[in-house]
Amino acid sequence: MTLKSDPGNFFEDFVVGDELIHATPRTVTEADAALYTGLTGSRYALYSADTFAQDIGLAGSPIDPLLAFHIVFGKTVPDISLNAVANLGYADGRFLSPVFPGDTLRAVSEVIGLKENSNGKTGVVYIRTRGYNQEDDEVLNYVRWVMVNKKDPASPAPTPVVPDLPKAVDPRELPQRGYELSDYNFVLAGSPFGFEDYEIGEKIDHVDAFTVEEAEHQIATRLYQNTAKVHFNQHAQSQTPRGKRLIYGGVAISLARSIAFNGLANAAEIIAINAGSHVNPLGAGDTVFAWSEVLDKVDLGDGLGALRLRLVATKNLPCTEFPWKDAEGKHLPDVILDFDYWAAIPKRG
Repeated sequence: MTLKSDPGNFFEDFVVGDELIHATPRTVTEADAALYTGLTGSRYALYSADTFAQDIGLAGSPIDPLLAFHIVFGKTVPDISLNAVANLGYADGRFLSPVFPGDTLRAVSEVIGLKENSNGKTGVVYIRTRGYNQEDDEVLNYVRWVMVNKKDPASPAPTPVVPDLPKAVDPRELPQRGYELSDYNFVLAGSPFGFEDYEIGEKIDHVDAFTVEEAEHQIATRLYQNTAKVHFNQHAQSQTPRGKRLIYGGVAISLARSIAFNGLANAAEIIAINAGSHVNPLGAGDTVFAWSEVLDKVDLGDGLGALRLRLVATKNLPCTEFPWKDAEGKHLPDVILDFDYWAAIPKRG
């Protein structure tokens, strides 16, 4: 028997400095955007109506940045996280330019760090991924780290390399947009609150909630062509302590961002990712709630500002008391996501 299928990379297959050119470029369509809305319930006007986007100087409605992120992320899975235990976190991400229906996305990654875990069975791989469009313009980039199984626990551990990542994207390095905001319609956007109305330290309970169904998270992950075994192979996952498939962390991010519309409707566009952690697993049947805290704010000029936001999502726990960490600084067991990002928001002036 000849073997033509690819079992994916294990921890010992990664080498710091390696470049990985990922297969299967993806042309993003209006159908992708519609399905994304159907799976997440996202209501941001910028990604819902061509007319709204045209009023701020765009040719039409762009793709939600998180949909572009998930598609680029999905390209990387067969090479990076097919044999993953879990995706652990994100940092130093930038959404450099909008992605539109008809654009074709591809991904290239570089291995920037490796560290074997003390159990000798797994290790953490640090990756910088860049997404490009059909013009070879870089549209987004980010760092993520993922726990990957070793193929042979007896194989020697590599010299640990842990990249020095910034705690947050410098506000001076935030991507610029150049929108024409004189005709921005706060009524159609769904909220009267602009840049001036948010204060550092303010917390917002987003009130709404979504229960995740088995079919929904499976369709969402397939939409992104994410092939990680932990999300699809129930036969294998039934033999783990968890006993069932792990919901892709991107589903939690997108649901939390959709919920965040109620309170942050004008902060539609993510322009940078400072940090992010999937701190506890999410399973089918769980109900997702979310709250946000304004960590910082900066004037970008030309009628646009940016809010630095901490987005915390919980499972089966309303966020009226803003649950996050315990007295020892550990995330509460009901917290599933701790996501720190910059979002663009227009001024009212």
